[in-house]
Amino acid sequence: MSSAGIFISIMAALVVGAMSPGPSFVVVSRIAISRSRLDGLAAAFGMGAGGVVFAGLALAGLTALLSQFEWLYVLLKVAGGAYLLYIAVNIWRGAAKPIELSDAVNGYRAPMRSFITALLTQLSNPKTIIVYASLFAALLPRTVPLDLLVALPVGVFAVEAGWYSIVALAFSARHPRRLYLHAKGWIDRAASAVMGGLGLRLILSGLSVR
Repeated sequence: MSSAGIFISIMAALVVGAMSPGPSFVVVSRIAISRSRLDGLAAAFGMGAGGVVFAGLALAGLTALLSQFEWLYVLLKVAGGAYLLYIAVNIWRGAAKPIELSDAVNGYRAPMRSFITALLTQLSNPKTIIVYASLFAALLPRTVPLDLLVALPVGVFAVEAGWYSIVALAFSARHPRRLYLHAKGWIDRAASAVMGGLGLRLILSGLSVR
């Protein structure tokens, strides 16, 4: 298979994976709907950056290290689950607090905070690197051409940031934000329950490896 064919196959698989509901979707949609469109796009770029980190680590062979040192993989899963629980608790605590929705941009701090939140959420699940590594192992040749080494991180960023930009644009529209404002408490508690459940699942799956 040519480099272009390999690249297209990997990107197609990643698009399906990115569109699967999970903590990343919850975080980006909530940021977009409760803060601003710019915050949502910043979060989308954070997801893209996290995907590039995992893709780079997979290409560098970190998965071999994780398979050799099982305790490290367990530690990463437990730490990632704990971070998702931390987000869930914060969302639950803020569920009853009213907010003033605005598209105004207050400097760079708010979008940067959204970017970092999304980046850490993406990096909180070490299973993602296993997905990347599995795709790379299945589709890449033994000696990876230089053009693929350069194109893969760019493609990963485009897929992750592109999909979550669509999510951010959709959820920052006027009608979804109006619905959120009217049912903020219920929506936040539901989002918190989802994030908490995903965090607990990640922790328990990590502990069950032992």
